[in-house]
Amino acid sequence: MDEELRRYRDDMDGEYRAVFDRLHRLIVATCPDAEMVQSYGMPTYRIGRRRLNVGVWKHGLSLYVSPNRDGGFSARHPGLASGKGTIRLRPADAAGITDAEFRDLIRAALLG
Repeated sequence: MDEELRRYRDDMDGEYRAVFDRLHRLIVATCPDAEMVQSYGMPTYRIGRRRLNVGVWKHGLSLYVSPNRDGGFSARHPGLASGKGTIRLRPADAAGITDAEFRDLIRAALLG
């Protein structure tokens, strides 16, 4: 984990770190070629022109990805979709979602 990402993680509310760490590990394992950069003040994983932003807010985590590129995730979890291209995850929500389903979302977002 690079220094910028470590600072972002260390500054977040502790209850969200486990979910953030889980998603980070899944993204890195699923798409090892993904580059992590900061965009709009949050970690953004990118491969070519494709991006997956992960933001941590008061409500939990938000994944920013178009519903056209989320592998059907927002259709399967309509209660987590918030606005166009935003998936909101609280720790309890993430606990009910398998790693396989997150990997499908990650592949759809970053690999197409």
